[in-house]
Amino acid sequence: MQPVQLGPKPLTREDVHAVARGGARVEITEAARDAVTTARAHIERLATAEKPTYGVSTGFGALAVRHIPPDRRAALQQSLVRSHAAGAGPEVEREVVRALVLLRLKTLTSGHTGIRLETAETMAAMLNAGITPVVHEFGSLGCSGDLAPLSAAALALTGEGQVRDADDNLVPAAQALAKAGIEPVRLAEKEGLALINGTDGMLGMLVLAIRDLHYLLDVADLTAAMSVEALLGTDRVFAADLQALRPHPGQGRSAQRMAEILRDSEIMDSHRGPDCTRVQDAYSLRCSPQVHGAARDTVAYAETVADRELASSIDNPVVLADGRVESNGNFHGAPIAYVLDFLAIPTADVASIAERRTDRMLDVNRSHGLPPFLAHDPGVDSGHMIAQYTQAAIVSELKRLAAPASVDSIPSSAMQEDHVSMGWSSARKLRQSVDGLRKVLAIEFLTAARALDLRKPLKPAPATAAAVAKLREHVGGPGPDRHLAPEIAAAEELIRNGAL
Repeated sequence: MQPVQLGPKPLTREDVHAVARGGARVEITEAARDAVTTARAHIERLATAEKPTYGVSTGFGALAVRHIPPDRRAALQQSLVRSHAAGAGPEVEREVVRALVLLRLKTLTSGHTGIRLETAETMAAMLNAGITPVVHEFGSLGCSGDLAPLSAAALALTGEGQVRDADDNLVPAAQALAKAGIEPVRLAEKEGLALINGTDGMLGMLVLAIRDLHYLLDVADLTAAMSVEALLGTDRVFAADLQALRPHPGQGRSAQRMAEILRDSEIMDSHRGPDCTRVQDAYSLRCSPQVHGAARDTVAYAETVADRELASSIDNPVVLADGRVESNGNFHGAPIAYVLDFLAIPTADVASIAERRTDRMLDVNRSHGLPPFLAHDPGVDSGHMIAQYTQAAIVSELKRLAAPASVDSIPSSAMQEDHVSMGWSSARKLRQSVDGLRKVLAIEFLTAARALDLRKPLKPAPATAAAVAKLREHVGGPGPDRHLAPEIAAAEELIRNGAL
């Protein structure tokens, strides 16, 4: 895997994925080194000036009114990082922390923060060594940056706190750095603030969620098509000329995919003739492209926001090209928080319509000839009855998670930071939503595959038959009741690992 270059060119979403999940290395380009060195010279000039500069020779937040003497400014930066590394709760996932560190390093190498080159190099070395700071669930309000999470990463850079090493062992940061041959950083003027004043955690989680949702929406098209086929529905509603009457790109894409998936199905062909009296399918079948497509278009909007943020340099104060160091409000997470909350809505709704399709396959009054609950011996066996309960429980939770966090500002720092974005909270609940959608689709996949098997001797479409065959490598076909939880987990893993 090629190293990810940190320089004038913005990072891409693929770069973030490569480092966060793929373990790719990072390299600081010569252009970035020059920009960092130039910006640092401006900070060192201000550090000796009589006029106070925020973050260089003053306190922070509501304490910005205090002028700090030169001999206390190094202690000021270290104290900032120590005090702000105040997170609580469970550890955040490794991929999120790696994304957070990468994105902070992206801004640090932009030439707008005033850090020293050796600080950026140490951060890159820590990332490349697979050293992952321990970041806790709670501690960010999404304004003034993801303060507690980024402070935990900065603390590890100085050799304090705890980290996960490359083998995922929990060890003291100083021990992990020493083993990797990395000298801890001693922070200088402005550096502590530059290390923690960004929206990198919430942006990293947005980028990862976009990748996951792209794939899950593809899976949703597949499982929906399997359900349409199993329920003896029609594919005529997915025709391109019908979709063109409402030209949303996501809708057209999902309809095209579902039509292609159902091509050459004996099951579909079996009820195309004049004897078929069903005029219209239920909404959960007929309107799948509209729901999945609207979700796709929401993800496309989220991509626009993410790409703008990846081209941004978030710090306060920032070093400008002419040497000025200016305070600003770019650390406010509202642009990211809103779109994170937005994505939770279609995530919940795609899960909701999948659950409705699953329930239809289990109901003998609506399944058009399938046994009750797809049970082998209904009454003795319960089939997939309780799998739908699990779906329903998850969908109910996803509806709760679709309530926005970004409208719930709460004042902090003695009212200096009197409006915050809560974007970190938006990101954390979106990760739960994505995980829930994956589970719901796994249950629809498992149920639709069983229903298609029960339509034998009629053969499903080649595409849906291939999906069923992949599942049957891990889960047996219809028969008496078995322990169902492992089968749901196996179906979910086929989705998670990309096999489906």
